[in-house]
Amino acid sequence: MTPPDPFTIPEYDRAALVTIDVQNDTLDDGTFEVPGTSTILPRIHQLCRTFRAAGRPIFHVIRIYTPDAHDADRCRMRSLLAGKRILLKGSPGRRPADALLPTQDIRIDDDLLMSGSIQPIGPAESLIFKPRWGAFYRTPLEAVLKEKAVSTLVFCGCNYPNCPRTSIYQASERDFRITAVVDAISGMAQSDIDGLERIGVNGATSEAICRQFENERVNSMSDQRGAKP
Repeated sequence: MTPPDPFTIPEYDRAALVTIDVQNDTLDDGTFEVPGTSTILPRIHQLCRTFRAAGRPIFHVIRIYTPDAHDADRCRMRSLLAGKRILLKGSPGRRPADALLPTQDIRIDDDLLMSGSIQPIGPAESLIFKPRWGAFYRTPLEAVLKEKAVSTLVFCGCNYPNCPRTSIYQASERDFRITAVVDAISGMAQSDIDGLERIGVNGATSEAICRQFENERVNSMSDQRGAKP
């Protein structure tokens, strides 16, 4: 068995969870439904619970459009200008799925997000707006990660060929250690997993990651008990 690569192995004690485009409109029966995204919701929900319990950062990266297609990517402009309601500013559809949020009474501040600022929604949890495919392009994500001394990013969300893939490659270009949660990213095939492994991205299931955090919690409690006089 090949030993783990010390330069790419995840450091989960310095990890952040990044959810990509898991919004009401991308779920089943949404105006921008992406097949498979509703199916992975329970796994992303459990990942969010696990990271919250560990006090690790969570970033929900979302898209928001306006009816006039201002600053929209070119492939969306025609649909928006024709009146299609895709992740529109102020609409219920642009909200992150309820399963991801720490509470259901969170008000999304579209103007704050679209100005390039983050919106905190919990002690270590924030929303970030991305204007294009990647989570780092014209966003504050990299600066916030450096500020929090994050070394490892755990990616999940919607829809692998587009935004998760772009975000993962952008993270790799910035020398982060990366885990792709292979059963919590819609639109992901085995060939995609194999391709990511070739650039040093670790593939893991949501269950394996949650188990890793639980083991670290138990070990930490044992160490604390052993340190008592």
